[in-house]
Amino acid sequence: MAPRMPAGYGVPTDGSGGERLPWSWAAEQLVAARNYWICTTRPNGRPHAVPVWGLWLDDALWFSTSRASQKARNLERNPAIVVHLESGDETVILEGEAEQARDPVALERFAAAYEEKYAFRPDPSEEASPIFLVRPRVAQTWLERDYPNTAARWIFPD
Repeated sequence: MAPRMPAGYGVPTDGSGGERLPWSWAAEQLVAARNYWICTTRPNGRPHAVPVWGLWLDDALWFSTSRASQKARNLERNPAIVVHLESGDETVILEGEAEQARDPVALERFAAAYEEKYAFRPDPSEEASPIFLVRPRVAQTWLERDYPNTAARWIFPD
């Protein structure tokens, strides 16, 4: 569907005029990305943005961090999160809630895939370094070179 944008952005809202990007395009970008920017909220309401390494696995973004990090402390208090890729020219933005991954089989798959991608294997049993996953509730995608015609908004079931 078309994203909710002010009329001045030129994005068609009636379903006409554009070739929306398929979700498969967004999934390819998420798989190929090296860095993912995550945005959380501090207790005082200030935003916190930081890049992390991660994986697009099982229709979710997975990443690990130190439990003592600002992002982990923010997510402990408020799991709301926005994730976006580095490119503003080939844009993918996800909104959702982060949850700590606990399924041992899925965690092992994450560790193996992470090691393959980054040549570093996280230890899923390490309590000091939780692994989070984010299943998007809403996503927005577009190509800057043809923004009005490619902008799409995705809503996922809970």
